[in-house]
Amino acid sequence: MINNGLVHWFMCVMFQNGAVPGEPVKKDENSRRGNWGNQIEFVLTSVGYAVGLGNVWRFPYLCYRNGGGAFMFPYFIMLVFCGIPLFFLELSFGQFTSLGCLGVWKVSPMFKGVGYGMMVVSTYIGIYYNVVICIAFYYFFMSMTNLLPWTYCNNPWNTPDCSGVVGTPRANATFANVSAVVSGVTEIFNRTKRTSPSEEYWRNYVLNISDGIGNFGEVRMPILGCLAVSWLVVFLCLIRGVKSSGKVVYFTATFPYVVLTILFIRGITLEGAISGIKYYLTPQWEKILDAKVWGDAASQIFYSLGCAWGGLITMASYNKFHNNCFRDSIIISVTNCGTSVYAGFVIFSILGFMAHHLGVEVSEVADQGPGLAFVAYPEALTLLPVSPLWSLLFFFMLILLGLGTQFLAYFLPLQFCLLETLVTAVVDEIGTDWIIRNKTFVTLGIAILGFLLGVPLTTQAGIYWLQLMDNYAASFSLVIISCIMCICIMYVYGHKNYFKDVEMMLGFPPPIFFRLCWRFVSPFIIALILIFTVIQYKPITYNNYVYPGWSLIIGFAMALSSVICIPIYALFKIAMSEGSTFSERLKNSMKPDPDWGPALQEHRKGRYATTGPESVEVCPLKEDLKDEGKDKLKEKETEKKDEIGLTIPGSNGSTLNPTPSA
Repeated sequence: MINNGLVHWFMCVMFQNGAVPGEPVKKDENSRRGNWGNQIEFVLTSVGYAVGLGNVWRFPYLCYRNGGGAFMFPYFIMLVFCGIPLFFLELSFGQFTSLGCLGVWKVSPMFKGVGYGMMVVSTYIGIYYNVVICIAFYYFFMSMTNLLPWTYCNNPWNTPDCSGVVGTPRANATFANVSAVVSGVTEIFNRTKRTSPSEEYWRNYVLNISDGIGNFGEVRMPILGCLAVSWLVVFLCLIRGVKSSGKVVYFTATFPYVVLTILFIRGITLEGAISGIKYYLTPQWEKILDAKVWGDAASQIFYSLGCAWGGLITMASYNKFHNNCFRDSIIISVTNCGTSVYAGFVIFSILGFMAHHLGVEVSEVADQGPGLAFVAYPEALTLLPVSPLWSLLFFFMLILLGLGTQFLAYFLPLQFCLLETLVTAVVDEIGTDWIIRNKTFVTLGIAILGFLLGVPLTTQAGIYWLQLMDNYAASFSLVIISCIMCICIMYVYGHKNYFKDVEMMLGFPPPIFFRLCWRFVSPFIIALILIFTVIQYKPITYNNYVYPGWSLIIGFAMALSSVICIPIYALFKIAMSEGSTFSERLKNSMKPDPDWGPALQEHRKGRYATTGPESVEVCPLKEDLKDEGKDKLKEKETEKKDEIGLTIPGSNGSTLNPTPSA
């Protein structure tokens, strides 16, 4: 058993602004808006946001597609020069103002369209991403049986081309004769029209897929029911705002690591696992000079960390003003990278096992996207002893990765943070006391709207629309949004001003490495990602189905709908700004809003300090003393439910702005 004193020491060292078990929690620094219950919650939520199936599957796929171990070199280069700096930029941006992805653009009101673009992207992703989570829910429920329904080919949805790898449906014959299984698998995969039971279960039963994107068919009621469950879970987890989200991630951010470890231990004990790991670690150095390898590495870092979605800004906005977000960005980014490498060992051990039993090369086993999650993996699970148990664990992990993390390659980021991003943006933008008091109803309204908009994706044509939204609604628009954000902060607001803001918040200026990356290196890399995306563009397909032209037009329209917010709002703001000439209005529209800066008066120091008579009105001492008892009683009543029996030890945050215990 771990020594409690050691745990206490570790928490104090690693999470100076966090909480220590056994002591009372201090009240929120920003009582009107709320803060994280403790710093551990923010770090775990951010880890959950940055770590997902982009690490579990997309990274290993890109790794072996681009030369195995040779992919690691550009991957780490992109992490250092692009991923971590952008991550730190967004965390510091949201934390400094304690505002969401819309409110932060008081830094330069003309660029508020960037925040609206982030909201549009989060809306698209929140719609189709929860559909993917609901499918994981469906597979999880269907795994609660003695025999997985996709094990054999004797079901009503199977076709004559179906050939199972397990054999005939006899209770004790599944793993009794391994040699028969191997020979049967080899024979099956030598057939040209062979389809697996899991593939037919996915296409013919779960999806009952139609013949095209325009043929919606009927609503798949089991999927619709699971979609309702998925949105209900997300709503309940956020019903109390960020504190509820923080409590949830204690479990959601850690359990996937437990499952990964279990699968890793099980995977390396399977026959053929070593060949998969060797393939994973063996580099093909001739590919290191290939520009596409570098482009894939950059895109993997960019998407896996979740920059430009608005979620990082939103989560950081709930931090205490003096929280060390620089340290957080390092911890979270390195955790993301480490998880990718660790997940590679897990995945490739299983791929080696599958390749051994199928009699094919490891590279021929892999299938990118939902084909892996809902076809290849279920089929692999049927080859494991006690397959329903492994299936339950695997799909439960998918659910947690979907709810608490990114589902990259096909499914993106943190559903908790996606909904929290939209809710926070609405609350911050409207800002009325009624909205703040009734944030639960705002959350419920957004959840219901998201559910209704997701209903078309539960039809027989839903998979076509899901892939269309993923490929167009959330692709190069992110690159443009992130690039414009860097330009606005560094060149419109001014890099010197922002560096001073960070120094006022953290107590030290950003390291020179980050200053150089923010100003030059990161925008250049982002521009390269955009160029690679354009050069390598190909119309999307779903297996052998080619999307019609009208659907591609809709896809481009969704992609442009987020980017177009930027110039439209910029023109609107210029037109509404003061000035007799266009240049004067342009200049005034780019000036920081008078309210730009720290949210709380005690943090508005230096050039943000209120001078003259206004400073007397802000904090009249006699009024504070007179109403102190009433305020304390009111705060106790409103915050009693949020107490978690933890403490926030004195650090740069609480020392600079001490608050009494609630």
